[in-house]
Amino acid sequence: MSRKPLRIFLKALLLLAIPLVVAGCRLWRVIGDSPEAAEVAAYEKLPYYQDGRFQNPEPLPYYPDRVTGGGPSGWIRFFLPNAHRPGFALPQVALDDTSFAAPSEALAAYWLGHSALIIELEGKRLLVDPVFGNAAPLPGVVRRFVDAPIKRADLPPLDYVLITHDHYDHLEYATIEALKDRETRFIVPYGVAAHLRKWGVPAERIHEIGWGESITEGALTIAAERTIHFSGRTFGRRDTTLWTSYVLKGERFRVFVSGDSGYGEHFKDIGAAHGPFDLAFIEIDGWNPGWPSTHMFPREVIQACHDIGARAMIPVHWGVFDLANHPWDESIRLVRDLAARDGKIRLLTPLMGERVTPESETRAWFITQEAKD
Repeated sequence: MSRKPLRIFLKALLLLAIPLVVAGCRLWRVIGDSPEAAEVAAYEKLPYYQDGRFQNPEPLPYYPDRVTGGGPSGWIRFFLPNAHRPGFALPQVALDDTSFAAPSEALAAYWLGHSALIIELEGKRLLVDPVFGNAAPLPGVVRRFVDAPIKRADLPPLDYVLITHDHYDHLEYATIEALKDRETRFIVPYGVAAHLRKWGVPAERIHEIGWGESITEGALTIAAERTIHFSGRTFGRRDTTLWTSYVLKGERFRVFVSGDSGYGEHFKDIGAAHGPFDLAFIEIDGWNPGWPSTHMFPREVIQACHDIGARAMIPVHWGVFDLANHPWDESIRLVRDLAARDGKIRLLTPLMGERVTPESETRAWFITQEAKD
């Protein structure tokens, strides 16, 4: 090869390599980090940590080889056109930096889509599992059905950010990056602090917590409880961080945040230890016969509400991402019908961005003429 074509080839190779290197560096940062050796040594003393991995309270099948039903299986489907997305624009209440006054001295909440929440409890404001972009480490993968009702820059002052586990649909690098310089505290399951430290959150503002443990500030107690799930931002780091639910206790109100969980006896234990609850945020979507213990089926959602003693329930983990090969509204329709037949649970289905209290009246906005057609 003569020198001129060789120079052209090398320049083209360099031009191709630069964006690949930049993308690789960003991906390496978005993935996060692993717990340090001293942290792992402390985890080894826990009854639910064994052989370098956190353990479920009940066995969990490893789902990627057992996906069934409703469409293409495996990760490739997240790159394909989505047949399960809504056929109409999802309504929502737009929020900005003028939408929030002082946190409610009682109990109020905003569902921001999927599992993201703002909860106001007796003068404190908590942000839960804030994800405002897609649910994958790469752009354009696991895309949203609808934009979030609020931008990261418009989030109100926050006392706490709670993370239930480190999956990409619950822990988002861009959001942590936007919040890292605020005077807010992060409460995360064991192991997740490593991600936040890598992303620039000062260690003194991160509190790691395990099952059955709690922190108390004034009249507010935040306790972590069991779930049946798994964790990991790469397959090689599966279950090296913990997954939790949260119990929020004030002087007058109690709130339960389920995180992701299959159904199990742990719900009865949580109800006995902490219930009843004035409001529960329960995951309803992502079920599949191929991974029966990873998420709850609709009938199990209703049973879990009874187990914990939930007086009112807001369904979460739905309406934004296609994660389980079923139509976007199948879970909410089934849960709504089951709750109506049950007659003992107050089901609230707010718009994304709508402010609600346990006494609010909401409507089945997901059942529209467009949806019926």
